[in-house]
Amino acid sequence: MPLAEALRPRTLDEVIGQRHLLGPGKPLRLAFEARKPHSLIFWGPPGVGKTTLARLMADAFDAEFLALSAVFSGVKDIRDAVARAEAARARNGRPTILFVDEVHRFNKAQQDAFLPYVEEGLLTLVGATTENPSFEVNSALLSRAAVYVLNPLSVDEMGQLFERARERALQGFSFDDVARDRLIGHADGDARRLINLLEQTRTAASTARRTHIDGAFIENTLAQSLRRFDKGGEAFYDQISALHKSVRGSNPDAALYWFCRMLDGGADPRYLARRIIRMSWEDIGLADPRAAQIAAAAAGTYERLGSPEGELALAEAVIYMALAAKSNAGYAAYNAARAFVARDGSRPVPLRLRNAPTKLMRELDYGKDYRYAHDEAEAYAAGETYFPDDMPPVEWYRPTDRGLEIRIREKLAHLRELDREALKKK
Repeated sequence: MPLAEALRPRTLDEVIGQRHLLGPGKPLRLAFEARKPHSLIFWGPPGVGKTTLARLMADAFDAEFLALSAVFSGVKDIRDAVARAEAARARNGRPTILFVDEVHRFNKAQQDAFLPYVEEGLLTLVGATTENPSFEVNSALLSRAAVYVLNPLSVDEMGQLFERARERALQGFSFDDVARDRLIGHADGDARRLINLLEQTRTAASTARRTHIDGAFIENTLAQSLRRFDKGGEAFYDQISALHKSVRGSNPDAALYWFCRMLDGGADPRYLARRIIRMSWEDIGLADPRAAQIAAAAAGTYERLGSPEGELALAEAVIYMALAAKSNAGYAAYNAARAFVARDGSRPVPLRLRNAPTKLMRELDYGKDYRYAHDEAEAYAAGETYFPDDMPPVEWYRPTDRGLEIRIREKLAHLRELDREALKKK
């Protein structure tokens, strides 16, 4: 018997993990005990029990169980499932649970095809997704289904699964602590992956005619296992978010941790380099302009050296930026200016600020009364304004009192004082 089948839970109490949903008095446990099926979506990473829970629901509610994969199914398959559900209801009055794996892969038309049958109660939809349903599932369908968030299994929970596998299907083998820890570490919270690794280990050990499995055997037998995330999925963006926030929070060790986690998970270093450059402008800005130079230089170094040598340059850029003075003043000023322009009208450029390359333009007063800053004291035309004449005063850029922006703040304060003095003289 395949190890996955031997270990498949037959009752709710055999399910490992998800205590926040399945513990006494918790929402999914109460739903099972009430024996009243309702449409729902299981959202969580691979290997945390989404399919198992859907099958247990069918048993608990004495319902027909139909399964579709959104990767391979279309509207025709949905219609066939509806026909089978109608036949089951006509035959014995049993409800039907339709389990749709990777439900986020269905397009809008396919998701809409479920709606009338979910509303009339012919189908109880149980969807499974690794992606945030807020973004991937139609709002109409989402409003008719409860969302349950499933978590990766903890190390202790993975240990429980390991012991269950050893007792039920691996009685002839012994594992030392290092082998056990490496298998659990490679699985990275994914029960299905741990079962597959144990299956591979059992096959390899049987072929090698050995019954004791140690850490060296695991490393020599199993291919290097990358950390789990879909490079376009939720976990990927969670990790880049954590990296960005660690840099912003001036914690170099945490920033390095998430940077290495993403490399370990297969993230493209070029993508990380682009994000690092973005961080240098968004969160450090003019408080330390060297950060942008270092980020760009690190990206260029990676292009020259590639992996793994070039990744050191990116790592050092991450460390520098985590420790650099922080300012989002430029970022905030840019966003404020963009927002103002987007909602404001098209104000004319004042004549004094217009270029006058032709005689006609000069006759129309283009450029008249323009003050050439280099000809004035401190190369500054005190009291001059460079906005449209009818525009209200604004002050979008507000430098912080950190890093180089301390000096910028002092310079701006001095220039504004010159403006005030010039206005008094007028």
